[in-house]
Amino acid sequence: MYTVKQVAEMSGVSVRTLHHYHDIGLLFPVQIGENGYRYYGRDELLRLQQILIYREMDIPLSEMGLLLDALEYDRLSTLQRQRERVASQSARYAEMLKTIDHTIADLKGECAVKDADLYDGIVSPEKQAEYEVWLENRFGPEFADQVQSSGKNITVKGDAGRKAFMEELRDIETGLAEFCRKGIPPQSMALDPLLARHWQWVQDRWAKSAPISAYSSLADIYLAHPEFVARYEAIQKGFANYLAAAMKSWAARQN
Repeated sequence: MYTVKQVAEMSGVSVRTLHHYHDIGLLFPVQIGENGYRYYGRDELLRLQQILIYREMDIPLSEMGLLLDALEYDRLSTLQRQRERVASQSARYAEMLKTIDHTIADLKGECAVKDADLYDGIVSPEKQAEYEVWLENRFGPEFADQVQSSGKNITVKGDAGRKAFMEELRDIETGLAEFCRKGIPPQSMALDPLLARHWQWVQDRWAKSAPISAYSSLADIYLAHPEFVARYEAIQKGFANYLAAAMKSWAARQN
């Protein structure tokens, strides 16, 4: 078990970054002591590794939970896909590649990786500095004091809540994938009830209301990142492009 300060030192991110991940429901401590300290175990450390890898791949924080909490999410296969992508940029990611390889071997039981070595090569000092500036601009210099340990802004609380939340998404995606399988055009108004539910789910994930234009932009994000494309193609062949087209078409009809 590690305190938030120890995890910050191991991972190379700041304490306030970890507080922010907790506040938005992306990374929960395994427990909070009577003294208010957050404590993290091995599973939380591995999840943080994934968060930081996704961050380096420019996947928005608001969408990371969709990937990490998906019912079909598998840490080992995800790391193996990430390894392929990182390998193609080996000059920049050489050290990150080594860390991912060691973690894959650890998960296979072939070797043990020290907790403090889970983040070697993952966090770019330049990107971390940029991220800290973003936090300052987004939340102001008193950001650390504003983050409440109770996580009162978290839409989904606890394992049961997150499971129910992702069950809702699976139900929506299964319905939309069935339309895709049947050859119903993504522009069809028959998809509207499911797309309206999907848009509500997205806003719940973001824990805030957003303009319809953000839903259309989200479709572009899904198509831009191989992790999302792979996830949707696993549900139904051709579903990645189908879903994006359906989202854009529905958004256009709302104006």
